Amino acid sequence: MRILSVGNVYPPHHLGGYEVIWRGVTRHLQAEGHASRVLTTTYRRPDVPLGAIDDPDVHRDLDWYWRDHAWRRLTPLQRLALERRNARLFDRHLVDFGPDVIAWWPMGGMSLGLLERARRAGVPAVLFILDPWPSYGPQRDGWIRMWRGLGPLRALGERWTGLPTQLDLPRAGRWVFCSASMRDQTLAAGLRPTDCTILTPGVESRYLAIEPDREPVPWRWRLLYIGRVVEQKGVNTAIECLPRLPEEATLTIVGPGDEPYRRQLEALADRLGVRPRVSFEPPRPSEELPEIYHGADAVLHPVRWAEPWGLVPLEAMALGRPVIATGRGGSAEYLINGRNALLFEAGDAAALARCVARLAQEPELRERLRVEGRRTAERHSEHDFNRRAVSELEAARSTPRSHC
Repeated sequence: MRILSVGNVYPPHHLGGYEVIWRGVTRHLQAEGHASRVLTTTYRRPDVPLGAIDDPDVHRDLDWYWRDHAWRRLTPLQRLALERRNARLFDRHLVDFGPDVIAWWPMGGMSLGLLERARRAGVPAVLFILDPWPSYGPQRDGWIRMWRGLGPLRALGERWTGLPTQLDLPRAGRWVFCSASMRDQTLAAGLRPTDCTILTPGVESRYLAIEPDREPVPWRWRLLYIGRVVEQKGVNTAIECLPRLPEEATLTIVGPGDEPYRRQLEALADRLGVRPRVSFEPPRPSEELPEIYHGADAVLHPVRWAEPWGLVPLEAMALGRPVIATGRGGSAEYLINGRNALLFEAGDAAALARCVARLAQEPELRERLRVEGRRTAERHSEHDFNRRAVSELEAARSTPRSHC
């Protein structure tokens, strides 16, 4: 089988955990002898060395509508040039590589007309929906948005430019949602895919390969937030809980993000008088993350939005670290309050502080969360997700469509 995978960013130049999921499937395909090619954008993460080893057959050529954590302002002619360039690149890969199936991954900020080109060309496809890009993507696609409401002019525009001016996303392929929450959000946005299923991601095998602690870990008030440092992740709540905790309580924040928001967080820590207790760390190579998790007594996942899934809690639980989370979105499908995690209301810093204090005071609770968390992580393995994702790709051409 020959698979062309397309998405906005691909490791090591990535923004979060969902791209890691994509890489896991790509490597699984290659290990099984399939021909897998990746087509992604020119995005380069500044902290990744220029000589960093890349996966084979990765093409970082596409342009997109997002740059430096902001949406670009382009003239109609600039949008036309961007779309024509991307269409030429995409068509070249269709001809040169000759994929049996296309795997669409996170497409936020991308030329969504590529999906329409593939649909009209009759190439089978699977859309892996790991974030709400089908809902917001058409609003951010500068080309498609430009033609909205122009009626008959759309057809004229297509004939003049040779580019799709409207989309039929529901029929672009089989939709594979990462959670029931992500599916429900999509349906609530008015999208009605004609063929869909749910396939929940799993934690990378290397986390499960690490032997968990056999003895209880002494409590030292070391709190960790790991992930993108952006507003919807609720990092401010983690900082706001610190004044309610003993002075020895510290918070380490690790991950890429929006620099203006990071400065806001630093200013918040200053106002609250906890700046010396908050450490902002740059993104770390993936091989260093297990050690960072091991250095924490508890991992905080204070997201405010209905996150599509959430890998961080699973990674923490795989390594035997207690998780305190809001349980918003997809994580609600595997986090159980008092059993494998402690849950609190999003934005409630006082409630988060109470959860941290409870962990500090109840070693038996920490042990229960450690044991049950590990079992939860083992039930959500990367290997199982990858295997089933490959089955979806293999079946894309012949499986009868099932309505959502």
